[in-house]
Amino acid sequence: MGQLGLGCYRYRKSAVFGWILAVACLITLWLRFGAAADNSFTGSDPGQAILNQHFARESGDTLTLAIRSADPITGPVRSQVAQALTPFRLAANVTGVSDLRIAPDAHIAYVTLQFDVATVPAGETTTLMHAATAATGHGLAYNLGGDAVDLAETPYGGPSNGIGVGAAAIVLLIAFGSLLAMGLPIATALMGVGSGLSLIALLGHIFPAPSFAPIVAALIGLGVGVDYALFILTRFRAELHQGSAPRDAIATTMATAGKSVLTAGATVCIAMLGLLLLHQQLLTGVAVAAAVTVAMTVIASLTLLPALLGFTGTRLARPSRLGARRGWRKTAGRSTGAGRSTGTGRSGTASYAEKWASVIQRHPVAAASLATGLILLIAAPAVAMKLSMPDESAQARGTMGYASYATMTAGFGPGFDAPLIVTGPPDLAATRALVAATSGIAAVTPVQVSTDGKAGEFIAYPRTGEQDRATSTLVNVLRRDLPAGTYLTGPNAANVTFTNSIGQRLPWLIGIVIALSMVLLTAVFRSIAIAVKAAVMNLASVGAAFGVLTAVTQWGWAGRALGFPEQMPVTTWVPVFLFVILFGLSMDYEVFLLAAIRESWLATGDNSLAVRRGLVATARVISAAAAIMVVVFGSFDLTPDVSVKQIGLGLAAAVLIDATLVRLVLVPAVMELLGRANWWLPSWLGGAAGTGTGQFAMMAGHGASRRHVRT
Repeated sequence: MGQLGLGCYRYRKSAVFGWILAVACLITLWLRFGAAADNSFTGSDPGQAILNQHFARESGDTLTLAIRSADPITGPVRSQVAQALTPFRLAANVTGVSDLRIAPDAHIAYVTLQFDVATVPAGETTTLMHAATAATGHGLAYNLGGDAVDLAETPYGGPSNGIGVGAAAIVLLIAFGSLLAMGLPIATALMGVGSGLSLIALLGHIFPAPSFAPIVAALIGLGVGVDYALFILTRFRAELHQGSAPRDAIATTMATAGKSVLTAGATVCIAMLGLLLLHQQLLTGVAVAAAVTVAMTVIASLTLLPALLGFTGTRLARPSRLGARRGWRKTAGRSTGAGRSTGTGRSGTASYAEKWASVIQRHPVAAASLATGLILLIAAPAVAMKLSMPDESAQARGTMGYASYATMTAGFGPGFDAPLIVTGPPDLAATRALVAATSGIAAVTPVQVSTDGKAGEFIAYPRTGEQDRATSTLVNVLRRDLPAGTYLTGPNAANVTFTNSIGQRLPWLIGIVIALSMVLLTAVFRSIAIAVKAAVMNLASVGAAFGVLTAVTQWGWAGRALGFPEQMPVTTWVPVFLFVILFGLSMDYEVFLLAAIRESWLATGDNSLAVRRGLVATARVISAAAAIMVVVFGSFDLTPDVSVKQIGLGLAAAVLIDATLVRLVLVPAVMELLGRANWWLPSWLGGAAGTGTGQFAMMAGHGASRRHVRT
């Protein structure tokens, strides 16, 4: 790592130019050859295959036009409605408009628009929405509903990326008090994210990704990219403050902080790629997108940033006016080289970080107990977590999609939004009777036979809505009871299949991700206890995030303030996605803190002193890094899609808890209690007795400063 840093430093002009040229080429390829988004996650569905083969005109997308009338829809009113449907019948890609179906109260009705394309084009959706608005009036209200309408009204994305960058810049400026120190991490992260997003679009031909994947990947990449660059920049400044020449500072920085960044980034990528074990196209695309973006931010931090630092000389060592005014150089964190930090400011007084470390070490049992109790309390709501895919009830109030949902629910019941399609042989009379007699079914349509006479289909409507747990139970019951050769299909059935599949494979995902992460940490830190403790701590952060997510979205605690229109279940794929992201991100702070502690341990052989110095040396940078991630992930709340909001909420809550209760309280308290057992490694894994001086000498050979050895 030290040689890599020196190479980028020595050929800094070529490195920077190469990065600019590479990103420009990737963006050009993205714009010309990038793959389109793929929001399908149903996988192999024999029922849908029958529809595609024998009911081609009914296999495309559909939209529902809900109609609410002040007067009963009979006589002249019905004629008026029929006339208003003309623009919809003549619309492009519309293969048919169903007969008008009127609710029992005669004030609500609907028609279904059938399309010959799998997804209604955005432009056509907007045109049809305008037609519905134009037809509204004279006691009649027309509202279009369906997935295409939801996507048109609540598109993925929004101003979150720009706000995230601005918020990160403000945090960096406050932390360093220097425009130069603020700009370098931002520039590095943006180059990494830009190259990552370009690769996502190109890899989309092999690993199709959903529409929200680039948004999530960009925000994750921005958060970790700024943090990784921040870790390296902080260590570089510390080396300059110790009197090192820029060239030597780069070598030492890359051999220490650079190694930590590589370890942390590799852990994030391993965790993300664990989603491939679920064999779900939706999650595979998101996993590859996020892993590629994180990988590119790591590469940028390890190659581009050292080159940029080469142009700064010793300017980063100068105290800024803002920093001098606030007395920041008087903190014990003047050096992130934990082996050298004195732990006091120039005045000889202890810093806030050192005082905090002293309190934790004097009362490790109380600190560990309090932190554990708070984390368990925060995580408790996760026991009641309910999973479901969001329906139109989760749409923002005032949208046409929600108005259509509310109209249909009032007229036909909540189950209308969760139709179940049964397909099979043409003679489905007995199957229809079986389904109609099943508890929980509100209505069943007549059997429709295909034009070739080889297949039949009918629709069953549940009594409960799509997000109701009873609907999922009903789907599982019907699947069990349907005769051989008949299939349950449609979006609602696909959602339940997706949930069942994740539930079956999730234990394997958790086990493999934890095992691989522990192997990596054992190899890096040469300690079994460190690896086990890190896995347990990361699981605690994930559990706390799930608790916050359940309390806000499902129970409605502060839900409206955070942009959730109503109480709703947690989106099916969100907890799985959060687990792999958070397990990886939690390693960022874990690795950086433990690297500083281990460096001091190797230099002194004193566990208590190492824990104190490590905590003091990293407290400020971990706090700044966590603040950056919290504001970046918090900007997810500005996106209109509720699933993306849930991801942002879970990530922000977990990072905040992880960087405070876990890294600044629980980790140092447990390490203080374990003492020298922290550094135990079995002899068959290469462990050795003693204080670790032999291991330290080996580390020094990897680029640690000679002054560390003398210390």
